[in-house]
Amino acid sequence: MAGEAVTVDATGLLCPLPIIELAKAARGREPGTVLTVVCTDLAARVDVPAWARMTGHAFVGEKKTDGGAVALTVRLR
Repeated sequence: MAGEAVTVDATGLLCPLPIIELAKAARGREPGTVLTVVCTDLAARVDVPAWARMTGHAFVGEKKTDGGAVALTVRLR
């Protein structure tokens, strides 16, 4: 379903696992789907935008969560 919002919980996972989980969640999803990966590995702040750029998706942004994690959001194209 286009426009679907999916959250991937990658808290506690270290690089490259947040990206692997994000990529798995993206498979088979419609363009317009918004994926947010919540993670504690700060390397993902660089990795997620790079993954989006390399795969042709749009990095929407990031925000800190109450629990000290970061939520990184991508819109599939």
